[in-house]
Amino acid sequence: MTHIRPRRSALFMPASNARAVEKARTLDCDVVILDLEDAVAPEHKASARDAAVAAVREGGFGHRELVVRANAVDTAWGMDDLAALNGSGAAAVLLPKVSDAATLRTARAALGEGPELWAMIETCRAVVDLPVIAAAAADTALTTFVVGTNDLAKEMRCRPGASRAPLLPILTQVVLVARMAGLVALDGVINVLDDEDAIEAECRQGLGWGFDGKTLIHPAQIAPANRVFTPSADQVDWARKVVAAFDAAEHAGKGAIRVDGKMVELLHLEEAQRTLAIAELVGR
Repeated sequence: MTHIRPRRSALFMPASNARAVEKARTLDCDVVILDLEDAVAPEHKASARDAAVAAVREGGFGHRELVVRANAVDTAWGMDDLAALNGSGAAAVLLPKVSDAATLRTARAALGEGPELWAMIETCRAVVDLPVIAAAAADTALTTFVVGTNDLAKEMRCRPGASRAPLLPILTQVVLVARMAGLVALDGVINVLDDEDAIEAECRQGLGWGFDGKTLIHPAQIAPANRVFTPSADQVDWARKVVAAFDAAEHAGKGAIRVDGKMVELLHLEEAQRTLAIAELVGR
């Protein structure tokens, strides 16, 4: 089984806001994304970059996976961001506007052998060329797709609404290609801040579509995301039964067995093992 870690909640925080960065060290999110792009005005880009690198090197984020979203490589700040993040110690660099494999290779060359690459899928071209982008994962250390639903909606000129109906085929495609390539897939942000039911509903939609977690823009969204993407007690109990059944001597070498009146195959065993791994890590 590939390396597993919880990514139920990935919170964007502006790297230019020192109080926000300090607060991020105390929040119950699985991932902190220090943002150099959308959340930072042009006149503050350079100082935000310095602040992000300093925060990464200072540490103190505990169990939280620390990611920095750089500016796009074709902007005035993108390559300087990547040069500064080379050797910084960040777990990953999130690249916006990834529409082709060449962008990944440019970023990889600038970052050296350091952090993983995460790719924002937020352009029409990126959606069309997803398999090509995913095929570059092996030689660029790309590990994660993050859907940029706001930018996609803007470029498509669609009106997603609460159902996100115009985007659902794209969400399916992102998860499909991510699974084909062995990548993590994170759902896009929700712009609602003060309606926990609406936040939870969109998280449940993302879970149903197969996403590993959700990107967030406010600490108030963390609890609903964690709640939805944490395996339930019933799911954990069932996973334990499946693992125990396949471990039983009488089922050695079998590809399909009977558990509580249900036919269970090796594919269910793999999912059960993943459920238990996530539950154990969350419990810690």
